Amino acid sequence: MSEDRSLVTRHIGFGLAWPLLPQDGRLPRAEGLARVRQALQMILETEPGERLMRPDFGCGLRRFLQQPNNGATRAQIEAAVREALQRWEPRIELLDVAVEPDAQVGSALWILVDYRLRLDGRRDNFVHPFHLAHLE
Repeated sequence: MSEDRSLVTRHIGFGLAWPLLPQDGRLPRAEGLARVRQALQMILETEPGERLMRPDFGCGLRRFLQQPNNGATRAQIEAAVREALQRWEPRIELLDVAVEPDAQVGSALWILVDYRLRLDGRRDNFVHPFHLAHLE
């Protein structure tokens, strides 16, 4: 393992990759930048109250289901995402959050997150799809 990779793993961490999809009889591992991206996804997909030992954890995006895809809804989603990521992901400096409508699917949104790793200043982005209409 290179010194640079070891530093990232030591400060950013490693853990089981999500979703748990065993490969060759082993559970997959996520580390470094993949671990941060996985954490961002987990924050956005978790509803407050889902985690017993951390009942405040999560973003609460499901409250926006069935809301109109308009500027007001997108602004509320942007604020919720910004607040959740600033609260729950200390390994990043949040640079920007944008919520854009999908050009082809009227109920779909793209949550765009730009951030910088506090460890080494590396910039990255994360794109999360979100549907305002519940898809079965």
